[in-house]
Amino acid sequence: MSIEIIGTGGYVPEKIITNDDLSQMVETSDEWITQRVGVKERHVSVDETTADLAVKAARQALEAAGIQPEQLGLIITATVTGDTLCPSTAALVQAALGASCPAFDISSACSGFLFALDTAAAFIARGGIDYALVIGAERLSRVLNWQDRSTCVIFGDGAGAAVVRPGNSYLCSKLFTSGNDSVLSIWAGKGNSPFYTREEPPYQVVMNGQETFKFAVRRIVDDLKQICEQAGITPDQLDYIVPHQANSRIIDLAARKLGVPMEKFVLNIDRFGNTSSASVPISFNELVRSGRLRKGDLIALCAFGGGLSSAACIIRW
Repeated sequence: MSIEIIGTGGYVPEKIITNDDLSQMVETSDEWITQRVGVKERHVSVDETTADLAVKAARQALEAAGIQPEQLGLIITATVTGDTLCPSTAALVQAALGASCPAFDISSACSGFLFALDTAAAFIARGGIDYALVIGAERLSRVLNWQDRSTCVIFGDGAGAAVVRPGNSYLCSKLFTSGNDSVLSIWAGKGNSPFYTREEPPYQVVMNGQETFKFAVRRIVDDLKQICEQAGITPDQLDYIVPHQANSRIIDLAARKLGVPMEKFVLNIDRFGNTSSASVPISFNELVRSGRLRKGDLIALCAFGGGLSSAACIIRW
């Protein structure tokens, strides 16, 4: 037994920060950001928490699936920017929706949604769950150094969600982790202990852009090749690829290495930036709601990020 996705949702805050806006805050320009990353604007929260974003995406997904919160047997939220360490973001979502099922978070940075989706598939395969809600939600604006042009121009806030049930549409998957905090990390800060003496970085995104770029291209190419082999197809037979929206140049280079035309890649980084674990579900929701999907289409979802981690899967629509 596998799973099928029966409803998707996505949400981004109303406030938009353009590249020109950022040029008033740090030494940068629209041309510099567009050429190096591909972002033109990003959405940032003014008064909504990570859980608030998650709830709004979840409600869309539930409506699309045609089910009520009380029918859910599981809620998993992927996030690295939860508002509280306890309760989990998933628990806050559960309370806001009025559900009564188990709920917990997964932390795997930008790969988190796909880790959560695979976890939901495993729970459903075990039996006893009719519907699961899987969410990726981030408020990255709270963990950025807004004076660091190498990071603050890349990221945005948002959430995406999917409702899944038992089915046979989730054909194969791959999860990858290579424990490493030297390339991409968000330290949690020293904390309150008067006994702890180790010096640690401040609470903000720290990234080695060049190493992240190389890791991302390698993982997209290798992961997609491996899951296509599992599915008995070649990458060019995929109808759509929904990649993590981290950098348009990463996606372009990976596409050329795979021999897959860019037209098959779903891109929205220009409008939303990198929303970490929310990136793939937001993009997939846009694809679903675009009306382009046809029954039987093969869609690959792939992501990479802190951990270091990566993940990919193939879904038959």
